[in-house]
Amino acid sequence: MKAYLHVASGKTFSGELAAPLEEKVSGEIVFFTGMTGYQEVLTDPSYKNQIIVFTYPLIGNYGINEDDFESKRPHVEAVVVYEASGTGFHYGAKYSLAEYLQHWNIPLLTHVDTRALVKEIRTAGTMMAELSLSPIPAVADEEAAFPVRAVSTKTVETYGEAGPHLVLIDFGYKKSILQSLLARGCRVTVVPHDTAPEAIDALKPDGLVLSNGPGDPKQLSHQLPAIRQLIDRYPTLAICLGHQLVALAYGADTEKLRFGHRGANQPVWDAGKQKVMMTSQNHSYVVKEESLAGKPFDIRFINVNDGSVEGIVHRHKPILSVQYHPEAHPGPQDTGYIFDEFLQTVFKGENVYA
Repeated sequence: MKAYLHVASGKTFSGELAAPLEEKVSGEIVFFTGMTGYQEVLTDPSYKNQIIVFTYPLIGNYGINEDDFESKRPHVEAVVVYEASGTGFHYGAKYSLAEYLQHWNIPLLTHVDTRALVKEIRTAGTMMAELSLSPIPAVADEEAAFPVRAVSTKTVETYGEAGPHLVLIDFGYKKSILQSLLARGCRVTVVPHDTAPEAIDALKPDGLVLSNGPGDPKQLSHQLPAIRQLIDRYPTLAICLGHQLVALAYGADTEKLRFGHRGANQPVWDAGKQKVMMTSQNHSYVVKEESLAGKPFDIRFINVNDGSVEGIVHRHKPILSVQYHPEAHPGPQDTGYIFDEFLQTVFKGENVYA
């Protein structure tokens, strides 16, 4: 069945439906540049309310397995590809890409000129889009409100038996972040994004992790005083959205990139190690470098491609934040040492970053 992708800039792209579309869906349209890792992308809560375009021309060739999910369900609104493989050529494959998306009633649009579509996004920026059976566009140019509430846990859950106790504040965390901490011998308690500081204090954590998540960090402005209160008291590692919230909590500012960073090969300069690391990223917003002037942070990580801030370190307190994903699912394993550095601070009870 033919369907149409209308983008807010005014252009329309046509394709064929490989997974159902009952009427229409809308969301912010973004693109991912990795050659692999589509299963992790589909289940990353950071993609809530977004239509994802995969730039690699063949997606689905190794199917969907039972192990590489980043959450319990996919969070994308729709998937757009040039070609979708009907068979998963991998020993662990349980479903095809189309079968998996059909199970969750997420439309899959194939045979789209994804090169032209990505060029449009790069030119006009990420924008709202609508996937419809009608060739007549009717795109509402507004983002969905407060997606963090939709993906954050509603209950408190603890994983692991022993080791340093970390509280993971869930703004839409990826399973691989939790697994990275558990693999390093931690006990981790996952709490809802709006858990009160007093409730977190009662858990007696040795450190905090502020997770990734979807949307504009300024939608969480009402939580900044509580976040500041917490990170000033505990060793803290903040990832992606969490990184942006740390900066905002200290009075810095954020801005939206034209089309964001989404892929598994983003080069980042680590000023501490004097090396370039390849990183996995998924975000639209960044911390404005000039807004950090006068704040007690040093910029440790910088994006090689565009010079944007990729991570900061507090000069006096054990607070480290990174814009990229050190758990790297999907992506290279270059930056797993970030977890090790954080845990050194937790174990020693002092600021190893200073």
